Amino acid sequence: MIHAILAASIVAASVSILAAEPPEYQPVPAKLSHARDGLGNVFAKLNAGEDVKIAYFGGSITAAGGWRVQTLKWLQQTYPDAKVSEINAAIGGTGSNLGVFRFGQDVLKHKPDLIFVEFSVNDGGAPPDRIWQAMDGIVRQAWRADPTIDICYVYTFRVGYEKDLDQGLCPRAAGADEMLAEYYGIPSINMALHTAEMAREGKLVFTPPKDAEGNAAPTPEGVMLFSRDGVHPLTEAHQMYTDIIAAALKQMEPDATPGAHTLKAPFVEDNWEKAKMVPLEPEMLSSGWRKLSPDEGLGKRFNHFMPELWEATEPGEEIAFKFKGTYASLYDLVGPDGGQLVATIDGETAGPRPRFDKYCTYHRIATFGIRSGLEDAVHEVSVRIHPEQPDRSSVVDREKTKPNFDPAKYDGTRVRVAALMLIGDVVRD
Repeated sequence: MIHAILAASIVAASVSILAAEPPEYQPVPAKLSHARDGLGNVFAKLNAGEDVKIAYFGGSITAAGGWRVQTLKWLQQTYPDAKVSEINAAIGGTGSNLGVFRFGQDVLKHKPDLIFVEFSVNDGGAPPDRIWQAMDGIVRQAWRADPTIDICYVYTFRVGYEKDLDQGLCPRAAGADEMLAEYYGIPSINMALHTAEMAREGKLVFTPPKDAEGNAAPTPEGVMLFSRDGVHPLTEAHQMYTDIIAAALKQMEPDATPGAHTLKAPFVEDNWEKAKMVPLEPEMLSSGWRKLSPDEGLGKRFNHFMPELWEATEPGEEIAFKFKGTYASLYDLVGPDGGQLVATIDGETAGPRPRFDKYCTYHRIATFGIRSGLEDAVHEVSVRIHPEQPDRSSVVDREKTKPNFDPAKYDGTRVRVAALMLIGDVVRD
C-alpha cells in the first residue's frame, strides 16, 4: 500500500516537473528504485556476451571499492559470457561540479556502456539549481557523444539524510537528481532509503554506539554497524548496497528495451554541457613551472586523473591565458606545502587564497575557482603565487605533538596544477 501511494505521488510529481519552466525544486518521494526508460542497451550487450564497460562516477563512497568492486564482480558472475570491465572514475571529496568538467577525460573517452553516477552525498550542501547545472551537463555530454550510453543514478547515505528519508522523502540533493532523472527517463537506485529503514527497524546503527558516559560501546548482536563516520560504509554496509543494486537491476531487466536515448531540450538553460578540461600549454606558464614525471612522486600518484601535472614553487610564478566563455577554474592539488594564489581577471584582482586547508596532512585533488557567471566574451586571466604562506596552524597545532612530526612538510609556497576548467575556449593570439 505504501509503495502504491509513493508510486502515485512520484507520477503526480513528474507531471509538475515536466511542466516547470524553469524548474523549481519540490520535495520528491523516496523509492527504492525507478526503472524509468531502463537500461536496455547494456542488458542487450550483457546477454549477447559482448564487451561491456561499466563506469563508476562519483566520490569517495565509490572510490573506496566496496560496492563498486562488488557490483562489477556480480555483473561478471551473472553474465559470464560477457566481458565486463570497469572504468573507475571516482574521486573522493568531489561532487558533480567537478565531475561535469572531468567527465569527457575520465569517463567518455573510455566509451562506457553504463555509467553509475554517485554524487548525492558530496552534492549535499549544494542548492538544486547548481546541481542541475552540472548533472544536466553530464547527461547532455553523454548522450551527445553516444545516445546508446545507459545511465543509472545511485543514492548513498550520510548521517542527517535520515531526517528526510524517515518522512518518505529524498534528501535534497537526491531529490534534485530525481527531478532530472524523471525528465530524461534515467533509472535510479536509492540505497540510502533502505539504510534509513534498517535503522528505524533497529537492525542498523549509523556510527559506533557509545555508553552513557560517551565511551565506545559494542554494537549489539545482530545489528549492522554502518560506518565509523556516518558517511563511508563498512564492509557489511557495502555488501548491503551491492545487494540492493543487484536486486534492482534484476527487477529492471525483463522490461528493458534497447534503443537510443532522446536528448530532449535542456532541463536547465544554463547547464554546463560545454564544461571541459583544457591542458596547460607552455605559452601560458612563466619560466618557473615544470611538468612532474608520471613515474614518480605526486606525478605518479595522481596520474590516473591528472595525466599532466605542473608544479611551481616560487612567489610570482604565473599562469596567464585568454578565453572566450563564462567560467574558469584551475584543476589542482591542495596539500601540506601548498602556497596561496592571487587571481586577476579582466583587471580585477582577488585573493590571496590558500591551496591548503584543515585536512591537509596529505595532498588531494581540488579546484581553484577563478570566476563563474561571466559574460560570454573574451576574458584575460592571470593567476600568480603569493609571497606569503597560508596560516597552517589548523593542522600544525594538531599534528606537532604526534610522533615523527616534520615541520618541513608544512613549509613552502608550492602550487600544482593539472589543467584549466573552462566553459568556453582558449583564445590564442
